[in-house]
Amino acid sequence: HRGDRRKRQMCIRVVVIGSGATAMTLIPAMAEKTASITMLQRSPTYVVSSPAEDRLANITRKYLPDMLAYNLTRFRKTLLQGLLYRRTRKQPEKVKQWLLGMVRESLGDDYDVDTHFTPNYNPWDQRMCLVPDGDLFDAIKSGKATVVTDHVERIRATGITLKSGAELEADIIVTSTGLELQLLGGTTFSIDGAPIDFSKTYTYKGMMYSGIPNLLQTFGYVNASWTLRADLNAEYACRLLNHMDATGMRQCTPTLRPEDQQMQSRPWIDDFTSGYMTRALHLFPRQGDHAPWENTQDYKRDKKLIRHAALEDGVLIFSTPLS
Repeated sequence: HRGDRRKRQMCIRVVVIGSGATAMTLIPAMAEKTASITMLQRSPTYVVSSPAEDRLANITRKYLPDMLAYNLTRFRKTLLQGLLYRRTRKQPEKVKQWLLGMVRESLGDDYDVDTHFTPNYNPWDQRMCLVPDGDLFDAIKSGKATVVTDHVERIRATGITLKSGAELEADIIVTSTGLELQLLGGTTFSIDGAPIDFSKTYTYKGMMYSGIPNLLQTFGYVNASWTLRADLNAEYACRLLNHMDATGMRQCTPTLRPEDQQMQSRPWIDDFTSGYMTRALHLFPRQGDHAPWENTQDYKRDKKLIRHAALEDGVLIFSTPLS
């Protein structure tokens, strides 16, 4: 029975619509089990290959205490990622050619990298995809996976008709077409029965909202590991709760000062053009043009702003309202 099931799997043709992290994880994972698998993308994404195992981290862990090895590896990775991101802002064309050069090296000179792996935006204007040990490139080179760059005209019973007129035959179609962001998971909030419109508020350190008491959210970085910001937010929440317990306060509210009233309003996240983000930004709080009303997307700055800055900063107002 297992042999029959494998034979049926090997006859299946799959089309994955999308070119984000989900698609690039599915393609190499399914390539060995299907007759054909195609990544159908409307536009390309920057793709970077990286070793699945960090050999330097493994060596460090072997000879140093666990916590020291962990901290050194974390510092090294965040430092290198930060350097790369800043280089994309200052020298985008140079970084672009470097990234595309690595793709050409992986796929060979005959592959049409310009069509399938060259986005029409600069690196880190949208998130880049990392493929471990180049598994996506290996699947393409072996002929087990293909990439098609085109638009969907319509979906038929036997596959997809593309705007170019080409037909993609498919037994299974997987839609990996992006996220639909919801602020705070779509939960509705109110104060004294009045609903809160978060788009009218300013973000406080990327975690809290002007005029909204006792509400802290976690939203990670769009240009780095999500958990870096999540860790900072968790530390801050614990520090804040301990401070309120120690001082007998029940409420903390980020409050705009007179000098903040006329600050320039900016989108919650600047300089990031992914469709899933731009479609939802009108629902999110705004950020200002100076601290602490910024959503920096900068781990180094956030460590100072969140981890090391004083809690009682004249902006976060502590109180003990009467019941």
